[in-house]
Amino acid sequence: MAVQSILAEKTVSVTELRKKPCDYFMDEPVAVLSNNKTAGYMVSAELYEQMIKLIESQSKTSRFRPSYTRLAQIAENGNNVLLSASDDDLGDFSE
Repeated sequence: MAVQSILAEKTVSVTELRKKPCDYFMDEPVAVLSNNKTAGYMVSAELYEQMIKLIESQSKTSRFRPSYTRLAQIAENGNNVLLSASDDDLGDFSE
């Protein structure tokens, strides 16, 4: 039998949660148990928003959003490279 971690100090059963769900939206996570296994976690809207902001601030994302002018320059540079390419540069390329 595998041991399952509960990452919250407070817990509630699914049965109890159905009776008064709003009682369990707190500023700390509440583990929701089904058959003594963690089915999920509940948090308040404020805590959820804080978690999302923290995740987004830690995410390393690459954003390639060139301006219209920069995109035109990239296209022109690519066109110039293709026009000046020799048969050896292109190798076996064909349309």
